[in-house]
Amino acid sequence: MSAVRKCSDSNLEDSSYSINMEDWKHARSVVGPSITRGVTVEIPKVSWEDIGGLKDIKKKLQQAVEWPLKHSEAFERLGVSPSRGILLHGPPGCSKTTLAKAAAHAAQASFFSLSGAELYSMYVGEGEALLRNAFRRARLAAPSIIFFDEADVVATKRGGSSSGSSTVGERLLSTLLTEMDGLEQAKGILVLAATNRPHAIDAALMRPGRFDLVLYVPPPDLEARFEVLSVHTRDMKLNNNVNLRQIAEDTELFTGAELEGLCREAGIVALRENISATVVSDRHFQTVKKSLKPALTKEEVASYSSFMNNRSERSAHSFESISSKRDNKQTKNLLVFAGPVTITVISIAMYIGVRYFLMSTETSTRELTST
Repeated sequence: MSAVRKCSDSNLEDSSYSINMEDWKHARSVVGPSITRGVTVEIPKVSWEDIGGLKDIKKKLQQAVEWPLKHSEAFERLGVSPSRGILLHGPPGCSKTTLAKAAAHAAQASFFSLSGAELYSMYVGEGEALLRNAFRRARLAAPSIIFFDEADVVATKRGGSSSGSSTVGERLLSTLLTEMDGLEQAKGILVLAATNRPHAIDAALMRPGRFDLVLYVPPPDLEARFEVLSVHTRDMKLNNNVNLRQIAEDTELFTGAELEGLCREAGIVALRENISATVVSDRHFQTVKKSLKPALTKEEVASYSSFMNNRSERSAHSFESISSKRDNKQTKNLLVFAGPVTITVISIAMYIGVRYFLMSTETSTRELTST
């Protein structure tokens, strides 16, 4: 149809009709696979350049997401198994979701986004069916990325409560574990998850083969804040007196979302002051900054950043505890096994000692009598 329309528009004769690669590309952009209908399956338009800072996180995501999906033959050649799941954790507003979208864009992968709240349903089995259906469609639309926002809701720790919501959560977790284990035979599928409550995620998901890579997404430092401000003001008309470096220094503990809001509100203040304004000045930024306070504290940042260290310490403590229990059990078993032998040896030793003492006493008495 594309070729016919093109020929019709150019008034060419019937004999000159032909279909070229441009027509095929146009058709591919219009017609998609029927299996993906009814689900938001699109390649996000967010790129790495739209995210300020986080250079180390971007690099690790490129290696864990882009490389396996774009260069799968290289992994097969070396016999290397790529990551099946990646968990992004950190404070709210630090671009975890945006990072996932940028990774999908860079890998040109279909993006299936599921929120934990969407999977909870009053009807038994509906959430599990939705979860299984998402994995089924992702397999057929590979290369693809399944993204779980608020992953702690889907993968909450088991046990403790017997309420209805806890039962639903355990069923969802069991389904998720089964589906992620099934990815070992699938190609071109990756699970990405984001949470600001990593301690609430069940330990079964934190082992290799499920969430192989756990990345901490911190709040932006000074250089990252400057880059975030530069990204969100690149389309704004700024006065020459706007010093983004100084604003970055004055916004310690601000998250990326808060810095984006700062830039947006500064523009609104400029329009509120004069609807015909042509530039945003430094005073507009200062006005907004005075009314904003960071949602994070240094203590909260420290607790977020210490999750992996605490996890390692807990693992080491668990190992030591298990080893100690095993050693105690082995010692107890050894004592139980050797108990009768030990008692017999001690009894014989005591008997010999008493006999020796009596014989010595008797000999001394005889010597005194003869004297």
